[in-house]
Amino acid sequence: MRPMLQASSVQPPTIDDIRAAAERIEGAVVRTPMLKSRTLSEIIGAEVWLKFENLQFTAAYKERGALNKLLQLTPEERARGVIAASAGNHAQAVAYHGKRLGIPVTIVMPVSTPTIKVTQTEGHGAKVILHGTSVDDAFVKARELEAEEGFVFIHAFDDRQIIAGQGTIALEMLEDAPGLDTLVIPIGGGGIMSGIGIAARALKPDIELIGVEAELYPSMKCSIEGCNMPSGGDTLAEGIAVKKPGELTSRILKDLGVEVRLVEERDLERAVAMLVAIEKSVVEGAGAAGLAAMLGDPKRYAGKKVGTVLCGGNIDTHLLANVLVRDLVRCGRIARLRVAAQDRPGALAAITAKFHEAGVNIIEINHSRIFTRLPAKDTVIEVECEARDAEAIDDVVKRLESAGFDVERASLD
Repeated sequence: MRPMLQASSVQPPTIDDIRAAAERIEGAVVRTPMLKSRTLSEIIGAEVWLKFENLQFTAAYKERGALNKLLQLTPEERARGVIAASAGNHAQAVAYHGKRLGIPVTIVMPVSTPTIKVTQTEGHGAKVILHGTSVDDAFVKARELEAEEGFVFIHAFDDRQIIAGQGTIALEMLEDAPGLDTLVIPIGGGGIMSGIGIAARALKPDIELIGVEAELYPSMKCSIEGCNMPSGGDTLAEGIAVKKPGELTSRILKDLGVEVRLVEERDLERAVAMLVAIEKSVVEGAGAAGLAAMLGDPKRYAGKKVGTVLCGGNIDTHLLANVLVRDLVRCGRIARLRVAAQDRPGALAAITAKFHEAGVNIIEINHSRIFTRLPAKDTVIEVECEARDAEAIDDVVKRLESAGFDVERASLD
């Protein structure tokens, strides 16, 4: 059994390692499109290029690193089988390519992992073990099984062969869009940013490298800058919700001078919704983090030629529906109005008449007679409605208020 090397003693991959990885995995992963978005470019005021890694077979870039790693195992290591800890994209990547190569795969996932992700991973032929409440718990268990069963551990990001595989993305990006002067890349454990950073700097030494983390999980920013910020909470970008980044990746990003920026949840939601609406492409929260950074601070990128990676498309359909509806609320297309009225015959008809006059469609109506601070003779009528634009909602509010009704609009913020 090979001894596991500490990350601090491992040298980062070189551009030659990344080029070799590209040759190694060619034909077994999708060479995804790299396209300029005219609409997003106009919105942000920059030339925006998107690398559609959500179009990989498992809908994420993780296939590149996983395959590069698996292809370099010895026959003896392949026979022993591999193990990984993951709640999502890395699990599916290792499982899928492990099955293709005839390598037994075991994946340890937290008990809380959504059933769909467990099922998809098992569908690729992997044995799934549910353990613990977090990926950290699953990681510890996987390492225990590595020692007990003799498996080869496949790290999700802190591994030079994994990093080299992810770096192949940059080769394709700069081949398809050689004029890029800035790369904005999501950061979780740091594997994709490390690989892309090494390759991009080798090809274009002056290129600007910006990494993006969810505001709730600033672990890499703190690792590089030496800050101390809280890390945790529910984020749409669960794919980059990492409390402890890699040792090797942290060293690489610091040496590369990567600037790490944080994005708010509302910008992540907005980015996911815009990619559906504008690019007709489903992208998970982590995959949309680069665009979210641009939307949150467009002046930072004004006039630049910016490339970002839509690194994954594995988002729960119910969650995606919530994000899209919430975006319509923020755009003013959908609203919930609380209308105070006397509880008497004709009150509801008078209210709905104003919606008809304004051309606003009523989705749902709810009466609240008990849980209200209004007098007992009054009621609150909640109306959820949709309109062609925000101005139409404003119009119905004015009509209601002109008719003597008190109107309160629900807000997401």
